[in-house]
Amino acid sequence: MVLSLIQALGPWTWVAVGLLILGIEIMMPSTFLLWPGLSALVVGLITLIIGNEAAIWPWQAQVLVFLILSIVIAIVGKRIMKNKDYNKSENPNLNERGAQLIGQTAILADPIANGMGRIKIGDTTWRVKGDDAKAGAKVTVVDYDAGTLIVEAA
Repeated sequence: MVLSLIQALGPWTWVAVGLLILGIEIMMPSTFLLWPGLSALVVGLITLIIGNEAAIWPWQAQVLVFLILSIVIAIVGKRIMKNKDYNKSENPNLNERGAQLIGQTAILADPIANGMGRIKIGDTTWRVKGDDAKAGAKVTVVDYDAGTLIVEAA
């Protein structure tokens, strides 16, 4: 059934496969299938120009060109995206609440005893590490480590 569909589509097979891969890519949260989808469209364009029956363009050559193009386009695409800083965020600490708190000043809710205590910032109580201090002392958040804020006296 698949073979008869491929034969019926002829040179349009690669275009259909490319559009299918790009359609799946739209539903994915990455660019993983973008490169093979573009490669399939390029091979489809070449197949439409040369023809599916050409002696220099058998299905083996088409698959080989598709594989090579997928790798080359992926490498070039990755370099372009890296150079354009598409992987950089405007707010790199967006999902790291503790890192967002660095530099803020707060008042100790519980005293820091033996290096550990608690502060309340907003509606959240945080575990803190730092030099011993009494409850109510003013501290500044200087670092964040695995759910614990590191503080110094303000």
